[in-house]
Amino acid sequence: MGARVVAIANQKGGVGKTTTALTLGAALTRLEKRVLVMDLDPHANASVHLSFFPETLEATVYDLFQEVQAGPEVWARILKTGCGAGFDFAPGSIRLSELEVDLKERTNKGLILDTALAGLRERYDYVLLDCPPHVGILLVNALVAADLVLIPIQTDFLALYGIRLLFDTIRLLNRVLPRPVRYMALPTMYDQRTAACRRILRIMRDKLGDKVLETVIHFDTKFRESSAGGKVIYDVDPKARGAVEYLNLAREIVRNENA
Repeated sequence: MGARVVAIANQKGGVGKTTTALTLGAALTRLEKRVLVMDLDPHANASVHLSFFPETLEATVYDLFQEVQAGPEVWARILKTGCGAGFDFAPGSIRLSELEVDLKERTNKGLILDTALAGLRERYDYVLLDCPPHVGILLVNALVAADLVLIPIQTDFLALYGIRLLFDTIRLLNRVLPRPVRYMALPTMYDQRTAACRRILRIMRDKLGDKVLETVIHFDTKFRESSAGGKVIYDVDPKARGAVEYLNLAREIVRNENA
């Protein structure tokens, strides 16, 4: 069957998308899975986090979208070794923001990523897509290619309110796609000491039911510490609460896929 493609998406920024893409990727390798993380965000935060600075690179994900048929030679120029064995990384670029104009006349432009990944699926168990925080050609490509859309939702009222637009996009795509987009919500930045966080988590579970993952990611300063050092949390403190929780998330995702 090949790799499961997981799009990590939310149209609100600052909810933990990049942290989730990189940490979940690293956690899956600890379960001996082969992982590719792709940075589809023009801000390239995941790339900079891992010290891949787009302006110094020969090729980035942008090049995939420029090729009519992105073959092995294009991937060979793009792919980098990420953090540890079994973890590959495809860096992003600010030039991704040009695609709305570049691809204006292109036919089947929503299928570019899905087509490009076809020849790569046998190399990995999971492909994680760090998506941009707005609706556009990149997000549509990610949702079309995905087997699962993972939605990190900060346990905060504004973050909960902001996901309506993403659900609207998913509903629109479901009208034209051969199979519906499958999604799960991941509560992030949770602080059980605050009544507001507890209330929002309760609302999430009431509204979304079994679409909310069992795993909850608590606020952990070790994420900021690892980011500042260009590392993932497992390189800083593998026993930290956030490290353990993302490992639990990885197990839950694998378990759900095998169910």
